[in-house]
Amino acid sequence: MSEVQRRINSLSPSRANDFKTCPLLFRYKTIDRLPEPPSTDALRGTLVHEALERIYDLPRGSRAVKDAHNFMDVAWENVVLEDGEVTKLFASQEAIDIWLASGRELINRYFQLEDPNNFEPSEREVHVEYEQPSGLLLHGYVDRLDQAPTGEIRIVDYKTGRSPKAGYEEKAFFQLKFYALVIWRSRGVVPKLLKLIYLGNSETLPREIDETDLLATERSISAIWLAIRKNHETGNWPATPSRLCDWCNFKEFCPEFGGTLLPLPEVWKPVEPSA
Repeated sequence: MSEVQRRINSLSPSRANDFKTCPLLFRYKTIDRLPEPPSTDALRGTLVHEALERIYDLPRGSRAVKDAHNFMDVAWENVVLEDGEVTKLFASQEAIDIWLASGRELINRYFQLEDPNNFEPSEREVHVEYEQPSGLLLHGYVDRLDQAPTGEIRIVDYKTGRSPKAGYEEKAFFQLKFYALVIWRSRGVVPKLLKLIYLGNSETLPREIDETDLLATERSISAIWLAIRKNHETGNWPATPSRLCDWCNFKEFCPEFGGTLLPLPEVWKPVEPSA
């Protein structure tokens, strides 16, 4: 499968959520692959995730918060070595120090919510994928999988932001249900528990699931994919204005904000109808 074919025939939770938010946003991220400006919040999240992944490299019983801090600092040093321009995101060295300290505080909160010495994850930062009979490839990266001696699987996802307000958790749980579906279809085991760990406000959201939940998720994904294919066939990717537009990086190319719509890349032109 070529890279273009793979992009056309694959779906991740983040891209599915992009499409549900706004088809034009999906287009600009997935089809046009427009670059987005770097974000200090996203970068901090990457560093914290790496630290929480690497802490489990240490022997059980010796995993200390100071070690996780060190892993985050090393990750930052590596980022600077790879791209010295990243420091220009900050006004001063003092701003960098404050930003790094905020990342260490998120790690501190993790250790308050879980003791990493109490268990051994079965997998970390694992890529999961499953190709449906339709040819659609479902894939994504799972922060952590825990497996009980009796075989039950728990999917864990770290969030460096704050937990959603009551009644708005479904978008976050969709991501984990997506992973659970892929694991069920590819491994034959239904994950028993989903766990969201929000470090921004020290909250953990657990949810038990079963086959009924995953079948509903599978139907939702199929509906999203049918809509994506329809848009591909027509070449029409409409914008869906919402409050989330305040954080969109592509307003200059959005007609809803007076921007000029970019032409479709050649490989994503509308599909010619069959004779």
